[in-house]
Amino acid sequence: CETCSKEEAKYRCPRCMKYSCSLLCVKKHKLALSCNGVRDKTAFISVNEFTDLNLLSDYRFLEDVGRTADAAARHCIVHSPATKRLLYCLRNKARGCNIELKTLPVGFTKRRENSTTFNSVENKFYWHLKLVFPHCHAEYTLKGVPDDKTLAEILKPYIDPVESDPVVCQRLKIYTASPQSDVRILMKVENRSRNSVRYNELDASRSLLDNLKGKVIIEYPTLFVVLKTLKNDMVVLGQDGSEPAENSDSESSSLSSVEEGEIRDSS
Repeated sequence: CETCSKEEAKYRCPRCMKYSCSLLCVKKHKLALSCNGVRDKTAFISVNEFTDLNLLSDYRFLEDVGRTADAAARHCIVHSPATKRLLYCLRNKARGCNIELKTLPVGFTKRRENSTTFNSVENKFYWHLKLVFPHCHAEYTLKGVPDDKTLAEILKPYIDPVESDPVVCQRLKIYTASPQSDVRILMKVENRSRNSVRYNELDASRSLLDNLKGKVIIEYPTLFVVLKTLKNDMVVLGQDGSEPAENSDSESSSLSSVEEGEIRDSS
């Protein structure tokens, strides 16, 4: 027994694989290790140790996931008229602000975590917002962000060297150490193919609502905060939605080089 080291072990914990001799020792080891005693169905198993039992376990796990998802999709609250009316009202209000808001089917992560609401009394959106800082591999989720708040005010607690939280400031050091003029706020253009990802640049001095006008949003806005000198791999569209000139120039030059190579090969 790995708890008392006195008696011969009779049980083995499915979770942490500790040996125990009695119910008392089982309870002690759960308390000491904060172990719930439930087998981790998603634990990593190397190929060399993988057996038919592991395969059967994975198969049953996927069946359980399918049943759980199906039960959630059939839940009466999900398909209630009130829920549908709320989503319809949200999309309708967004359309009135020249925003195309799209909602995902039940079961999608973004649909489940979205907390965006519309206050009819104030005639104002309170957005669920995600901030992505790709240069530091950091993401932050904000809830209840009023649509009249400027992007500069939203970012101040994160990248302002004076007003930001010390822990956040340390994690986003590359942003706080850079001049504020180098910070760019981008939002991905939706409804494009994966090999043609493009971004719109937003104005930090304008409100969130003004920046979202004329955009397509799936569930909630996701803003990418980048530095001007490090966003080489992110293609930003012009104000009129056209491709940047330097991008088309580089593409034409690469095409001409390919054509030259083909001519040399043929010759």
